[in-house]
Amino acid sequence: MTGAYLFPLVIVVALIAMSIKVLREYERGVVFFLGRFQSVKGPGLIIIIPGIQQMVKVDLRIITLDVPSQDVISQDNVTVRVNAVLYFRVVDSAKSVIQVEDYFAATSQLAQTTLRSVLGKHDLDEMLSERDKLNTDIQEILDAQTDSWGIKVTNVEIKHVDLNESMIRAIARQAEAERERRAKVIHAEGELQAAEKLSQAANIISQNPAALQLRYLQTMADMSNSGQSNTIFFPLPMELTKVFDAIAAKFGAHGTAAGAAKD
Repeated sequence: MTGAYLFPLVIVVALIAMSIKVLREYERGVVFFLGRFQSVKGPGLIIIIPGIQQMVKVDLRIITLDVPSQDVISQDNVTVRVNAVLYFRVVDSAKSVIQVEDYFAATSQLAQTTLRSVLGKHDLDEMLSERDKLNTDIQEILDAQTDSWGIKVTNVEIKHVDLNESMIRAIARQAEAERERRAKVIHAEGELQAAEKLSQAANIISQNPAALQLRYLQTMADMSNSGQSNTIFFPLPMELTKVFDAIAAKFGAHGTAAGAAKD
């Protein structure tokens, strides 16, 4: 008699053990009753009737997806290899099980095609300088398309944009030419400002002749103090130039008078 009761007891204990499920805090169980969706349970201790109910576990933590390198042809016909990293999580457990067969594989394939299509609409310079904007665009597109799967794309980051050697050299030459252009522009602007200042100084000196003599003496002092000049200066009084001007004016007046008398 003991054996007759022991076997059913073992069966009951086994069924109870199979019915008890424990889900962690970050897990949810999508329960189906005879193949039809019933509810989402968890976390904690739940009871599943074997043979009648089935449960599919879903992880709600953020998943990191490494998008493989993709060959992208930019809008200016430059071929580059781009890879990225995608962060997403399940926000609706029922949709992630019912609406898509494998949400991880589906999100991965969608991320690859979206990466190619979005980057193909931009130039190479935009890929290199406006990476934050491209990340936002890709995230918005993926988030809109995975919403029906119960997936929330939290972040997308483009990691590397690999160029071939010839394109790297071309970019280096372009950067060098840009630096040379900026240097020439800065030099020209300096020459313009110097010319304006010299013009102002000339106007000021022309109004006060003594300023020219002071400037002349200052130049002599600077050259003599440098210690690298072998030039000998012979100071010439500025008044002497006035005498020469007077003599030149006098001879000029006599020449004009003689010419008039001869006529």
